[in-house]
Amino acid sequence: MQLEGSCHCGAVSFSLTSAHPYPYQRCYCSICRKTQGGGGYSINIAGESSSLKVRGRKHIAIYHARLKEEGTKRAHRSTAERHFCSLCSSGLWLFSPEWPELIHPFASAIDTPLPVPPEHTHLLLDSRAPWVEVEVRPGDKQFDVYPEESIAQWHERLGLSC
Repeated sequence: MQLEGSCHCGAVSFSLTSAHPYPYQRCYCSICRKTQGGGGYSINIAGESSSLKVRGRKHIAIYHARLKEEGTKRAHRSTAERHFCSLCSSGLWLFSPEWPELIHPFASAIDTPLPVPPEHTHLLLDSRAPWVEVEVRPGDKQFDVYPEESIAQWHERLGLSC
């Protein structure tokens, strides 16, 4: 499926191909919540990095989150790159060098109508803010950490790959 996306002010637009376009994962980690999530979570999907085309690249800034080391007050810089518009601050996509073949656009930046997922996966619930109400529907899965099932595996299990 071809996806088109953009920032709020229109300075940046992008397109990419996705075989896994269902916006089913709701991430409640503090990074996603603070950089993306109006509802206390963000939703990422997956696309092929080789297909990414960007207009307005000069307006893109990159944020590397600070990851706290468990049991200490120390933090280190994440290798994951959160791309956003430097003019309006709209989050666009995440790229991680650990999976160079993938781009994870934020569903909130996608302008193409996305398919409605039949179930959701709520992840990193151990980082959920106390004010966030998790809306769990029948069939939804919940995880305090990351699920073992990948985005591709979820799509395959439900027969939803495009």
